[in-house]
Amino acid sequence: SMKKKIIALLVIVSAGCIGLFFAFKPSQDNQNELTVYGNIDIREVDLGFRVFGKVKTLFFEEGDLVKKGDLLAELDAVPYEEQLQEAKAELLYAETNVQNASKQFQRRKVAVVSSAISEEDFENSSANVREKEAIFARAKASLASAETAYKDTKLFAPNDGVLLSRIREVGSVLQAGQPVYSLSLLSPIWARAYVSEVDLGRIYPGMKADVMTDTEGSPVYKGTIGYISPVAEFTPKTVETVDLRTELVYRIRVIIEESDKGLRQGMPVTVILKDE
Repeated sequence: SMKKKIIALLVIVSAGCIGLFFAFKPSQDNQNELTVYGNIDIREVDLGFRVFGKVKTLFFEEGDLVKKGDLLAELDAVPYEEQLQEAKAELLYAETNVQNASKQFQRRKVAVVSSAISEEDFENSSANVREKEAIFARAKASLASAETAYKDTKLFAPNDGVLLSRIREVGSVLQAGQPVYSLSLLSPIWARAYVSEVDLGRIYPGMKADVMTDTEGSPVYKGTIGYISPVAEFTPKTVETVDLRTELVYRIRVIIEESDKGLRQGMPVTVILKDE
């Protein structure tokens, strides 16, 4: 009958509606995730020599990946080698003078007892020993300084990183401290992002995070929250948020566990915080 057909149709429609409800029902997993937006922060170091001189060799180019301890550049070390040899000679001379003064003092120590020399001569001999020992100590310090200066004609990478720029070329005469390379460190690298006040209770230090760039085919970088600011601030103009820019937010730092050349200073990223 028509009535039975209508009832059957209603049952089918109801079942379909229930199916659609469950099909489009929001995933409960999303409640454990929070998406925020930010930028990559990378520490950069300007590398230079502690001594002045002329650049002899540069071993790397811009964009090269370097490891901690790699020899990056050398100055012409000839002037410092000469200073080092001179300091060694001065130390040897000072050491000989100390030995001679000490022998003289021992002889006069015996002589003053038998009154062969005056008390004044004996005291002068003692003072001479102390003077020669002081000169020896100064020569020893000068040698250490010359050795340090000689070693400083070589520039080594302080950490793993990528060379952002090669600032000087071979033949350049540099004052002490002038930068030769600019190094972008591979670690630590973090994403600086902002969380609204209403979401602050959902995050905590050590919370896991996925960090993604806008570059197609780029990997998903794993990280953890290493810092949550205790002070609220207005959303920076450079940061896009879902809500109004003027809302109060808290700055967070997501430390990225393993980075590569795909991350650059200031690069915008999407950060998905996961409560596992």
